[in-house]
Amino acid sequence: MNFQLLFADHARTPVRYALTGAKGGFSRTLLAQTRLMPNLVPAVLCDLDVPGLRALCLELGFSETQLVECISAQAVAAAAEDAIVLVADVALLDTARYDILVEATGNPAIGHACAVTALNAKRHVAMVSKEVDSVAGIALSRLAAKQGVVYTTADGDQPANLIGWVSWTRTLGLEIVAAGKSSEYDLVFDPATGMITQLDETFAAPAMASLLTLGDDIPATLAARRAALNGRKTSATADYCEMSVVGTNTELVTDVELMHYPIARTAELADVYALREDGGILGSTGVIDVFNVLRLPEEASFAGGVFVVVRTHDSPTWELLAQKGHVVSRNRRYACLYLPYHFMGVETPITLLNAVLHNRASGSATPSQCVVLAGRATSAITAGTVLNMGGHHHDVTGVQAVLLPRADAPDDVAPLYLAAHATAARDIAAEALITLDDLKGYSPVLRAAWEAGLQPA
Repeated sequence: MNFQLLFADHARTPVRYALTGAKGGFSRTLLAQTRLMPNLVPAVLCDLDVPGLRALCLELGFSETQLVECISAQAVAAAAEDAIVLVADVALLDTARYDILVEATGNPAIGHACAVTALNAKRHVAMVSKEVDSVAGIALSRLAAKQGVVYTTADGDQPANLIGWVSWTRTLGLEIVAAGKSSEYDLVFDPATGMITQLDETFAAPAMASLLTLGDDIPATLAARRAALNGRKTSATADYCEMSVVGTNTELVTDVELMHYPIARTAELADVYALREDGGILGSTGVIDVFNVLRLPEEASFAGGVFVVVRTHDSPTWELLAQKGHVVSRNRRYACLYLPYHFMGVETPITLLNAVLHNRASGSATPSQCVVLAGRATSAITAGTVLNMGGHHHDVTGVQAVLLPRADAPDDVAPLYLAAHATAARDIAAEALITLDDLKGYSPVLRAAWEAGLQPA
């Protein structure tokens, strides 16, 4: 990326964006950053809670006179050039004047429809809703190419950060053994108290005190660390969704469908993500995975960052790098290169400027459906049950997210977020993969996009 050229263009060329899900946490970070960038313009903001959206904009320092609430297409079209249009209905976006849509509803069917409308109008799309991308990302990318515009992941979000890091690594000719990210919140262990804090929860885990180093048997240590958590869940549906986006953009696949989720310290990653014959946990190379950060209170957070583990290729080079503090495995066969940050909407303007001013995407120009974000029933589901989607991580009721290499997935497997708010068309056995025939009441347009993405370009 040529930052000098990018910001030179930005200094004289306004970039106007539309934002859906505009009152959400990600959106706040983007709007706050926008306040520091005069030529990045939030032309139209859409959220079901328009009064709350107005209050957020005022809190962030946007001028009250600029905020114009509209309930009709005519009103949107008539808004002043410098107005920030606030709407509740996504259908009103089409008449607004903007260059790029930032789609952040998190709703698979609505987000897909918004993206299609924008692309058909030859507007760029930055997809923050991983739920949409996991089902329809391939089809949307192809539509964008046909329309001569950009469909892209968003910098600051973990998928885009990791996709870029994988691309950087490959450009250097390094062989990727594993690539991944940390889970959302660190496990912070205090040896003085034997307690672990994760976000706003603190619980006893005294056994962790003797497990702070990997020892000679890495899988055994990782299993003991897991046991020390006393059954606490440390995976999230959102992780699977994000890694499915990474997979389609990098052609990396999972080693196991639930991913390994090792509890590991940053300095251990090159040893943990080694092949089994070298003492690690991997059955193959070229995989994507998520780990849970274990750290002490005084140690820096991984901050939702991303990593790649590569094979070392020249012993003196990597010995020198190890001496400089880089993470190299004990046997010196693997190294971990990582970015310990996750800036959300603070960094997303880079994507918006790159797409509009340079016609460049943050992700792959030709993604492929090499992985499938699917779901297994956690218990028996009876016909007629509505599979609601909700919660912070957009879980689907009664369904465990799994990430499968497409080669291992049945032809009739349903993408997880086609099931969101759909109804079970028949009884589904516990542990069964959800299939297309198991569902009814979903968006047929979204299914068509999924099936189109499975076909060769």
